[in-house]
Amino acid sequence: MGEIEDAIERADRESFTREPPKTLKSQIRYLLKQLGSAKAVAQEIGVTADSVNRYRRGARKHARADVAAKIDDAVRARWQPQVRRRRQKQAAATGGITVETRARFGYTAPVGTTDDGRLRRLTVHLPPAYAQRLFDARAAGAGDREMRGIIAEGFKDVYFQDGGGRATGLSDVAINDIDYLDLDY
Repeated sequence: MGEIEDAIERADRESFTREPPKTLKSQIRYLLKQLGSAKAVAQEIGVTADSVNRYRRGARKHARADVAAKIDDAVRARWQPQVRRRRQKQAAATGGITVETRARFGYTAPVGTTDDGRLRRLTVHLPPAYAQRLFDARAAGAGDREMRGIIAEGFKDVYFQDGGGRATGLSDVAINDIDYLDLDY
C-alpha cells in the first residue's frame, strides 16, 4: 500500500462507531461470519483451516505476531462498511476532505519565477469534487501515483492558486518526498 491508501485507511478507522473485536477468538468468529468458511479465512490470513478452527474453539489462544497482524487487518478492512460508505459519501457530496502533509512540492511556473521544490507543511481542505475523485480512483484500483496526482491538483487549485486568484500561470504541481500524509473527512 502507498501513503495515500494508508491515509485513507486511517481516516476510515477513525470513523468507526464501535470498536472491532479484540480477542483472537472473537476476531476469527467475525471473519468466519464474513467469509463463510474456515478455508476462506485460512486463505485470507495465510494459515491452515485446522489452525483457524483451533483459534475459533480457543484451543490456540495466541497467534504468531505476523498472523495476528493479518487477522487484525482483515477484521478492520471489513468492519462497519456502512459507516465508511456513509462518511465517504458525505465527504464526496458536501464535506470535502482535509489533507495534512509535510512533503516536497515542486511545480512548473512561468519564466522569471522560481519553480524550485521545497519542503512544506500544509493542511488544506479540498472541495468535495476532489474527495469524490480520490474515492473513485481508489475504488478503481488506482496506484499511489495517480491518487497523489489528484491531491496535488487539489493543492494547486486551493492552496497555490487560491481558486484562481493568484499564480494563474502555475501548472503541474507535484508532491514528492512525503514525510507524512494524513486525511480527514
